[in-house]
Amino acid sequence: MSDFPPRFAAPALAQLAGVKHGFFGREGGVSQGIYGSLNAGPGSRDDDALVAENRARIAQALGVAPTHLLSLHQVHSATAVRVDAPWSGERPQADALVTTTRGLALTALSADCTPVLFADDQAGVVGAAHAGWKGAAGGVLEACVAEMTRVGAEPSRIVAAIGPCIRQGSYEVGPEFLETFRKADADSLSFFRAGEGDRLKFDLPGYCRLRLARAGVTMVDVLPLDTYSEEHALFSHRRSVHQKEGDYGRNCAVIVLA
Repeated sequence: MSDFPPRFAAPALAQLAGVKHGFFGREGGVSQGIYGSLNAGPGSRDDDALVAENRARIAQALGVAPTHLLSLHQVHSATAVRVDAPWSGERPQADALVTTTRGLALTALSADCTPVLFADDQAGVVGAAHAGWKGAAGGVLEACVAEMTRVGAEPSRIVAAIGPCIRQGSYEVGPEFLETFRKADADSLSFFRAGEGDRLKFDLPGYCRLRLARAGVTMVDVLPLDTYSEEHALFSHRRSVHQKEGDYGRNCAVIVLA
């Protein structure tokens, strides 16, 4: 048996010989309590040493040094950055990473938002994006594709995988949320369905898939995993709020050019 933390895989990415990836949830780490156990989020209020050990385990599972497991200071932006080496000091404030450098593990940390991993194996380019509704509507996925294209990728060759996130059945929103989308993106209205009273249910991964298609990416895997309802396997911000836990762990999506 492997001692590595368990991970979910996207079939389309798993077929690429030059790429390794994984969607890591909450199992296989050392954190305790509400962070139990594989909290990968340096932005959480968990013990820094425990988070570092969790991240080291994830890095080892992908065959990279812990220093080469790179996470952004995510701010729900539409900013994508290219990286060629591990950085020192403060993490860049952005929500998507792109590299052509082998052995750099790009991550998207999430706890309901959508982690999206990208690869153009032929061009030797990979990317990772964190897309909540605000980032998706703002264009973070298109920004990631554009940055990949600048270094040789072709959108028609890019394989993308949408990882564990809050699914439509769990994502209840109010009428003001619908109005925000009505003003910004009329095509998004098909991703809402009626809930109870004036509540609505929003299909975040479906909307992300639309944004990917607009960017020319048509090879997209969507993992059918709901962060909110699968408490044993995945962290969820919304669930932590409903349970009045005060903070939450972060799931970690990772991709690396082998």
